[in-house]
Amino acid sequence: MTHASILITGAGIAGPALAYWLNRYGMKTTLVERAEELRTGGQNVDLRGGGREVARLMGLEDEVRARNTTEEGIHFVDEAGRTRASLPATAFGGEGLVAELEILRGELAKLLYERTRDDTEYLFGDRVAGLVERGDKVHVQFLKGPERAFDLVIAADGIRSKTRELVFADEAEIKSFGAYVAYFTIPRLGSDGTWSRMLNAPGSRSVILRPDNQGTTRAFLGFFSRERGLDRLEPAEQKARLRRVFADVGWEAPRVLSEMETAPDFYFDTVAQVKMPRWSRGRVALVGDAGYCPSGFTGMGTSLAMVGAYVLAGELARHADHRAAFESYEALLRPYVTRAQSLPPGLPRLANPKTRAGIAIEHALLRVATRPVISRLLGHLLSTSDKSITLPDYSHVGHATSA
Repeated sequence: MTHASILITGAGIAGPALAYWLNRYGMKTTLVERAEELRTGGQNVDLRGGGREVARLMGLEDEVRARNTTEEGIHFVDEAGRTRASLPATAFGGEGLVAELEILRGELAKLLYERTRDDTEYLFGDRVAGLVERGDKVHVQFLKGPERAFDLVIAADGIRSKTRELVFADEAEIKSFGAYVAYFTIPRLGSDGTWSRMLNAPGSRSVILRPDNQGTTRAFLGFFSRERGLDRLEPAEQKARLRRVFADVGWEAPRVLSEMETAPDFYFDTVAQVKMPRWSRGRVALVGDAGYCPSGFTGMGTSLAMVGAYVLAGELARHADHRAAFESYEALLRPYVTRAQSLPPGLPRLANPKTRAGIAIEHALLRVATRPVISRLLGHLLSTSDKSITLPDYSHVGHATSA
């Protein structure tokens, strides 16, 4: 497959990471992105375990560290703003609630784009409208551009992948946790500091303020609801819902709600996982959130995207037949994905108490979380270090070149 022409859909994290490795193996890559330009917004993302190792193999680790969000840890506060518990970024080996290696999603996307734009054909402002496999080619109809043929198509266009819908129909199980989240950027105040601050309010509601390296603050609002479909409402309706849900919450909630009205990057979504019985069909395969989104509760989405891209590209380079490559990719990655998607019993509800008593108990546990004995008991709840993978070595495969 080392001379294959491959179309990738989605210029988030998984798509450009995959393009990078495919280019290394001598394949010809085209990446289509529905947005008119690279989307550089988004919140903090973590690079953990295998994801951090892939970044190192790409020669990106030092650049990621240089663009670190500066987040030193997380303070858990009450509605008066008093700190009730704290966890530094170094807790649990740097892979706890706040990872030691954090970067804004948009910053990572730009790094990956810069590493691929000279070798990958980027098609912005378009998307796949239809796919037909004929013989040894996939004929792709674009919404705007002319029809083209590729050897393979890889869907990396996120949890609501339109490419996945075209090929796999209703095979995807979108497992909802009954939670909704909103992210956006707000002006920074001197009181925001270099630590994240999180308020858990009764009713399983949360407000988080996170520092960034852009001179602004990233705001987060999260709540649980039995009502489905709120993520499909118009932004104005979503904002109205958030105002109602957080109307009686203190601390920084009024400030966050006020700034939300004019935030240029308001984003609202449901928290869910994607589970697929298979990640390929014919000459089409899935990578990243399109195939196995683990949900924001795991902190593993970016690492899964990076590792998935690395393994998929390596297997395509290692095999002469795409079917064998896809089978090997899934066999190698499926156990890692299963571990990453697994949440300890009771989560995420235990981390989002409904009552003041539950919040007080949570704070008490967090205050002693890093003590040696308690750390062993709570470590599996707060750390993702057990969700690791030994990466295959593809350094001598195909036409691999140095980074």
